[in-house]
Amino acid sequence: MTPLQKLGGVSAFVAAGTFVFGLLVALTTLNGYVTAPDPADAVAELLEHGSMLALWNTVITIVFGVVMVPLALALRDRTAGTPGDTLGRIGAVFGVMWATVIIAAGMVIGVGLTAVSDLAVTDAAAAESLWLAVDTVGNGLGGGNEVIGGVWVILVSVSTWIARAIPRWMSVIGVVAGGAGLVTMVPGLADAGAVFGLLMIVWFSLVGIALWCLRPAHSRTAAVAPHVRASA
Repeated sequence: MTPLQKLGGVSAFVAAGTFVFGLLVALTTLNGYVTAPDPADAVAELLEHGSMLALWNTVITIVFGVVMVPLALALRDRTAGTPGDTLGRIGAVFGVMWATVIIAAGMVIGVGLTAVSDLAVTDAAAAESLWLAVDTVGNGLGGGNEVIGGVWVILVSVSTWIARAIPRWMSVIGVVAGGAGLVTMVPGLADAGAVFGLLMIVWFSLVGIALWCLRPAHSRTAAVAPHVRASA
């Protein structure tokens, strides 16, 4: 395995970990913030759990976005020079795009929530209005829908399926996850994001194993072919 493949495998495990961390914290400590019925409640939760909210945002956006880059490149390398090459290249672009958008969302949310916290001390109404703006922009960039992530995982899964770059059943899971991500753009179906997140935890974990431990089927075939010709 090349260093990029191993780095991609580690990155996939970290990506899965960020999803697990994000989900667990959202269901426990920050559940009140995530489910807050209005800006006033959200700001109150922010003031109470500011440190955890900052850590949560950093992990699910900045850390995730950073590890997405080597993962996208490692998966692209797996399809290079195969029938899945074209889709693999397009997928790599969407992977880097997803990383960029998610990191941008994290930066906006991080700075915005600090500003909301400071403003809440002197002007509660203004803090609530600012929170609504930050939340809307942050969700628009990442979290409110999973369109870019869905497109990326579908392209990667189809390209790896064609190239037999990872076990094909893993690619099928990726396509299903990507489909769930695309559904989040449909009004009223944003809850499909939970399905996307759960399936991506599974897919990231499996891809990490594949990148770390398994050679692509097409490379194994290429390695065997010279021996076959020699024996003939």
